[in-house]
Amino acid sequence: MIKFFEKAPYAPVEYSYDVEEILYRGKSKFQEIKVIRNPHFGRMLILDDVVQITERDEFFYHEMLTHIVMHAHPCPKKVIVIGGGDGGVVREVLKHKTVEKVYFVEIDEEVINVSRRFFPGVASGVDDPRVEIKIMDGADFVLKRKHADIDAVIIDSTDIIGFARSLFTGDFFTSVKQCLTNDGMFVTHTESLHFHKDMVIEIQEVLKSVFPLVDLYTAPLATYPGNWWVFAVASKGLSPREARHDPEIITNFYDGEIHRQSFMTKGLYEKLMQRKLAW
Repeated sequence: MIKFFEKAPYAPVEYSYDVEEILYRGKSKFQEIKVIRNPHFGRMLILDDVVQITERDEFFYHEMLTHIVMHAHPCPKKVIVIGGGDGGVVREVLKHKTVEKVYFVEIDEEVINVSRRFFPGVASGVDDPRVEIKIMDGADFVLKRKHADIDAVIIDSTDIIGFARSLFTGDFFTSVKQCLTNDGMFVTHTESLHFHKDMVIEIQEVLKSVFPLVDLYTAPLATYPGNWWVFAVASKGLSPREARHDPEIITNFYDGEIHRQSFMTKGLYEKLMQRKLAW
């Protein structure tokens, strides 16, 4: 059995995975795309030698990235999903029956096509009639929005390097704020609290220069470096810590108690932002 080795971006670690079979290998104009089968995780989607999702545990990431803001918003109708060509976030967004429109903005169409083929359970929502697929840069899409009519903007990007970096700037966050409704919310991953603490703080600080309310929450993710992943969330004033409605949706991990407990305590958050944590 061969092995696949992943060098974690920004982190002094390397992961190895047994490879039962290479199901797909190709190259788009943006990145190398692979699909392999591992005896534990099942099918794995790999972009530029970095694991993006696995069949076994993708729901941890997709549910936690999606449902915090979707439950904190009183009635989400219009949502922008940027990145996440696998379709997992779109699938989770569509579980909310109030949703009328999802703009699915992905720069690399080939990731969507590969996911339709090899991860149909993850990509199950991308062809829903409420979904409008836009093959373009997410920052450009948001910049061109002329109305403040979006209830949630969810960023599911690759690691914060290369073409994904445009989704983590003050200019981009300002464009997001301008397209959100008064109750609108924004969320993005910001890597691992173990390995990327300075990056976590930096993005919190940039968001604070744009949004009145900025917070963060965490989730355990076995296949991502550091395992303790951080999500930055921002709004014009509505707190994301409160789940304002409880639609009857089926999830594997997320629930109301997880929602409340996933947020860092205020004391720990202050220590983080003051760079006074011992770890």
